[in-house]
Amino acid sequence: MKDLEILKDRINGLIMPLLQSLGLQLVDIEIAGRGRGMLLRIFIDKEGGVNIGDCEMVSREVGAVLDVEDPIPSSYTLEVSSPGLDRPLRNLEEYKRFVGRMVRVITKTPIENQSFFVGRLVSVSDGSLILSLPKDKTVTVPCEDILRARLEVEF
Repeated sequence: MKDLEILKDRINGLIMPLLQSLGLQLVDIEIAGRGRGMLLRIFIDKEGGVNIGDCEMVSREVGAVLDVEDPIPSSYTLEVSSPGLDRPLRNLEEYKRFVGRMVRVITKTPIENQSFFVGRLVSVSDGSLILSLPKDKTVTVPCEDILRARLEVEF
């Protein structure tokens, strides 16, 4: 597991300058499988969202950088995509970006006897999220208490 984190950090360091020069954000890096069956997934985003052309361009550019630097010792498959409509939220900047949207939050410890919340993200302040829940209820969730958070798909 530690080897995968080291590899992710190395890949992050190699591709971050490229993504920034293209006006893109690195959302996540996933590595699945081992040996010849390894899959490297890179999730990118930008203001207004990414399109297939962005993913194709990043795939070509990142592929070239990884071919030269060769951080992965075996063959692998590279996938580049957007984080999706139900994207995970991982940090304060992402929470702030999606104020007003519906979110799903799972906490490490219960808040008001509950660890799972689905509600509208009203605000982010002082390291906490304010969620508007059904029945005119609100809850304050400290960011350090968040185990997982993601956007909810709204129709």
